[in-house]
Amino acid sequence: MATINDNYLKLKAGYLFPEIARRVKTFAAANPDAPIIKLGIGDVTEPLPEACRSAMIKAIEDMGDRSTFKGYGPEQGYLWLREKIAQHDFQAKGCDIDASEIFISDGSKCDCGNILDILGDDNKIAVTDPVYPVYVDTNVMAGRTGEANDKGEYEGLVYLPISADNNFTAQIPTEKVDLIYLCFPNNPTGATATKEHLQAWVKYARENNSLLLFDAAYEAFITDPEIPHSIYEIEGAKDCAIEFRSFSKNAGFTGTRCALTVVPKNLTGKAKDGSDVEIWKLWNRRQATKFNGVSYIVQRGAEAVYSEAGQSQTKALISFYLENAKIIREKLTTAGLQVYGGVNAPYVWVKTPNGLSSWDFFDKLLQNANVVGTPGSGFGAAGEGYFRISAFNSRENVNEAMSRITANPF
Repeated sequence: MATINDNYLKLKAGYLFPEIARRVKTFAAANPDAPIIKLGIGDVTEPLPEACRSAMIKAIEDMGDRSTFKGYGPEQGYLWLREKIAQHDFQAKGCDIDASEIFISDGSKCDCGNILDILGDDNKIAVTDPVYPVYVDTNVMAGRTGEANDKGEYEGLVYLPISADNNFTAQIPTEKVDLIYLCFPNNPTGATATKEHLQAWVKYARENNSLLLFDAAYEAFITDPEIPHSIYEIEGAKDCAIEFRSFSKNAGFTGTRCALTVVPKNLTGKAKDGSDVEIWKLWNRRQATKFNGVSYIVQRGAEAVYSEAGQSQTKALISFYLENAKIIREKLTTAGLQVYGGVNAPYVWVKTPNGLSSWDFFDKLLQNANVVGTPGSGFGAAGEGYFRISAFNSRENVNEAMSRITANPF
């Protein structure tokens, strides 16, 4: 009989979002007429920008003509897309990133897990708490942790608590760690990092030969000119950081699937014999072996984001969701709840009232207001007593959800 990967058995009972779906399904079955509004997972609701749709339609037409038909594309992504990304997202902000250092993929969630393929099992790994669950669970699946304790913390990981006391930006570790996951604007708290905070992380990483895994999936929501969009805006970051980005939230590609990972060519890691190895070459080999690239049609749609019309339309999308976040913040604050985030990010982080646990607040919100959010405890032990509300929904639903929540005392 085939054996299994026992590391999967160490995972907690259910990944956060499937558990939410299970509870919502149970409630809906018992209350079929309940008008449920979902402000839980960060899935977008508004249509793809017209510029992207038009480019994808044209790309489909290309596939119907032998002279323009595309089969297997380059695993790293088409150069015309990577050049646009390098120019608009990095070089325009003073980041010395070349198109050759950009890899197109079908999701930053995938890349955050897949990057472990090329990193050693003996690395000491640090994550914030609360944290996007994918960072932790993929390490568990890969056998890089021990068992979880009663609080859900896994042996072998270094947890960096984030809270209102430190503005939801983790303190630099006092011990040496090898891999550090950072996410700004932060999921789940909606916090952002100043240039000075990121400089401190880059300084730490360079002094300790550590690698920063920087998730910038929500950078497009930054409107404050003082807040960096990329880790590479920090001097020295190319020596110690890999950055993950996505088209999911800025252009609504959650169901279309397109993202990118930046691996600087000068970035190195240590082999067991002590020699320096170029991480770019390892990631390139990994992608060429395990990935056949994102479809030509989708990449043409992503390219259109950088057209004049695409820039205007994606900016309008981002502004729409940021206005949703503003409504959520203001309504919940008026109702007497303590809220964070939601300014340069699409998530609002709410302190649960009256000592309610995260899941108790989830159940009350579902039952009393028919509104779905995300329990903070699902993001880690330090998330207990908090709740995440997503701004990704229609204006009508956001307004209605806030009316219901503020009308129900907790």
